[in-house]
Amino acid sequence: MDAELFPRSRTEIAPSAVHVPDWLDADRQRRLLDACRAWARPPAGLRTVRTPGGSTMTARQVCLGWHWYPYRYARTVADGDGAPVKPFPEWLGELARSAVADALGPGAAAAPYDIALVNFYGGDARMGMHRDSDEESDAPVVSLSLGDTCVFRFGNTATRARPHTDVELRSGDLFVFGGASRLAYHGVPKVYPGTAPPGLGLTGRLNLTLRVSGFDAD
Repeated sequence: MDAELFPRSRTEIAPSAVHVPDWLDADRQRRLLDACRAWARPPAGLRTVRTPGGSTMTARQVCLGWHWYPYRYARTVADGDGAPVKPFPEWLGELARSAVADALGPGAAAAPYDIALVNFYGGDARMGMHRDSDEESDAPVVSLSLGDTCVFRFGNTATRARPHTDVELRSGDLFVFGGASRLAYHGVPKVYPGTAPPGLGLTGRLNLTLRVSGFDAD
């Protein structure tokens, strides 16, 4: 029997780490994709991220609000064209707060969101296990998926190794992690090319990671 006949359900993967399938409907996915395409244009557009050791990430990235590069934040694209980082729009912060409230409860999203990391994955792109630990806030991280399905590996807070749980993230899915899981290691070991919704018009996968910096405003 075709498993797609059965709805996927909201699941707590770890304490305060929740997967909400199909959180974005088709219209909201298209509108968010249009915004990502605008953000990807230069200046301060989509770029290849290089680590201090000289290697490159296979997922390309554009930032809003604060520019992240390994392993710090700046107000300009310090590892790229040097342009000021694009602003973080108020509507995206409202979307993040709504996501946290839906996933973790209405009292879980008090702080204003001010960072977005938008990662584009081609069919061969991956993301190694890492922690989102360069912020000064412990507010929950919000992850939104568009396009191709991926395997999202959610681990523990002590090590990149097991135990971990693999979650299939599809276009429109929401994943939120905070509380005891805020500093859990996580990554993307696999993307399934050609699995994006036909009507979306996206080849590849986009992931929006929304965060609270905790930094003093400039």
